[in-house]
Amino acid sequence: MNALRKAGQKHSSTASLPTGIAAKTRHVFDVGDCLDVLAKIPDESVQLIVCDPPYNILLADWDDHLDYIAWAKEWLVEAERVLSPTGSIVIFGGLQYQGEAGSGDLLSIISHMRQHSRMLLANLIVWNYPNGTSAQRFFASRHEEIAWFAKTKKYYFDLDAVREPYDEETKAAYMKDKRLNPESVEKGRNPTNVWRMSRLNGNSLERVGHPTQKPAAVIERLVRALSYPGSTVLDFFAGSGVTARVAIQEGRNSICTDADPVFRDYVAKQLDFLRQDDLLGTARQYQIIDGLDITRPEAAE
Repeated sequence: MNALRKAGQKHSSTASLPTGIAAKTRHVFDVGDCLDVLAKIPDESVQLIVCDPPYNILLADWDDHLDYIAWAKEWLVEAERVLSPTGSIVIFGGLQYQGEAGSGDLLSIISHMRQHSRMLLANLIVWNYPNGTSAQRFFASRHEEIAWFAKTKKYYFDLDAVREPYDEETKAAYMKDKRLNPESVEKGRNPTNVWRMSRLNGNSLERVGHPTQKPAAVIERLVRALSYPGSTVLDFFAGSGVTARVAIQEGRNSICTDADPVFRDYVAKQLDFLRQDDLLGTARQYQIIDGLDITRPEAAE
């Protein structure tokens, strides 16, 4: 990458991407089964899939699957189909512990993907949070994993969009080190694959009522790094609606759906957050579309 930059060239993952920012983004919300939703989406039309599937720990009716992988492999195949060659899917999960039911952990999904998918495991991100429940019979958990799979080796990745700035003292010290690139120092550090970000407390102002809602900060980093302005982000387990909120905020198009009808109420609250917190600025325009009305060419025949 450094050699390409010095030569004024772009990596193949970005060379053919559109330039400029769309004047208006489009955001589709719908209620429906994930497989019905995916069946309507054209091949290679999505840049990023944010996937926070049920963990099979019996939180609700939607969190109970007798054969978790038999169910998951159906939407994993469809997810791979709809991703563009530069696209990625990020899958939230964790490891099942002794008191939890089912087999819905991320290890099972990664094992299945390695045997049955051509996608590449680009990173395993460890989301480390300081707040969590206590434990007496094992070490209290303070992390969750996010598996990032890329469709091809030409996957899009914008490190500069998510760099963490150095404090002035550290930056001044690094600037004196002749071995370091001053431009990189000015941009900030690579956040690494260990992200220390708090979970949402019960009284968090971000909460909309969903039991497994993820913080907007985590979704923001994924969207900024793995998609580009004007591209499409898909979340077919959209739950709390936070992916939709972030996509609007970051100038991406989005398709966000969930099987639970209360999803529409959660989305309404997320849109209220955008307006109240003035996260859009003055120039961001977006269109809300209620209902996914896309037909794949082969599905219409």
